[in-house]
Amino acid sequence: MLSYPIRYHKSVLRTVSALVLTTLLQAQGQLENNGKPMRVPFECTEADSQAAGLSCSEEEPCPVYLELASVESVGNKIFLTGNLHTPTTTLFSILLVTEDAGKTWSEAHPRIRLSGLDQIQFVDFQNGWIAGASLQGTPRDPFLLITTDGGKTWHQRPIYDESRVAVIERYWFDTRENGVLLMDARLEKNRHELYETRTGGESWSIQQASADPIRFPRNREPGASGWRTRADAATHSYHLEKSEAERWHNVASFLVSVGACKQ
Repeated sequence: MLSYPIRYHKSVLRTVSALVLTTLLQAQGQLENNGKPMRVPFECTEADSQAAGLSCSEEEPCPVYLELASVESVGNKIFLTGNLHTPTTTLFSILLVTEDAGKTWSEAHPRIRLSGLDQIQFVDFQNGWIAGASLQGTPRDPFLLITTDGGKTWHQRPIYDESRVAVIERYWFDTRENGVLLMDARLEKNRHELYETRTGGESWSIQQASADPIRFPRNREPGASGWRTRADAATHSYHLEKSEAERWHNVASFLVSVGACKQ
C-alpha cells in the first residue's frame, strides 16, 4: 500500500494551533484574549448554592454575572478586581491579572466566598492593596488584600478585630508603610470613621469619627491612572480600556454572564 504525505492548508494549521493553545491555557486556568469577550470560568456547586442560600433549579436557574470594579497597572501587570454574583447574592470575589498586555489572563488570588473586591492601589512595583468586604446581605467585615511581592502572593488582613457592619469608602497609601482609610459605618454606628496606618495596612488607628461626612485627606481623580473598565450593553461585556492620545482603546473584554446555578 502506497502512502502519501497529507498537506494541510496554512489556515487549517493555524486553526488547529489556536485550538491546542486555547485548550492548554484553559487547563492551566488561563483565559486567552482572541479579540472577543472572554468568559470567566464558573461552575456552581451544591455547596455554593447552600452557602449563598439560593433556591435554584433546572426549571428556574439562578444566572451568575461578573462585575468588574477597579483596575490598576504596575510594571507589565494589569489587575482587575470584582465579584461573581446572582441577581440577589454575591457568590465570590475575583482578582484577574495579565502579564502580557492583556493577551492571557489568570486569577491572582483564590476566590473568597460571599465577598467582593473593589479599589486597588500599588505604591511601587512591589507593594499593593485591595479593598474588600463580605457582601452577604449588609456589607460587613471589611478587609484588605496585601501584597509585598508585586502581586505574586496576597494575604488577607481584616480592618477590625471583631465582626462589624461597615465598608471601606476610600483609602490611599503615600508610601509602603503610611496610609489613610475612610470607613462608612453608618448602618451600625451612624458615623464615618477615618483611620491611619504606619504598618502598611497590617494595623490601623482611628483618627476621627463623625456622623457628618469626613473630608478624605488624599485625592486622586478617577481615571488618573490611564485605565478604566466600562460596561458595554451592546456586547454584554466589560471592556478594559487604556487612554492613549486622548482616546480610550480597548485592551480586553469579559462577558458579564458566566453561568448559572441549577441545584
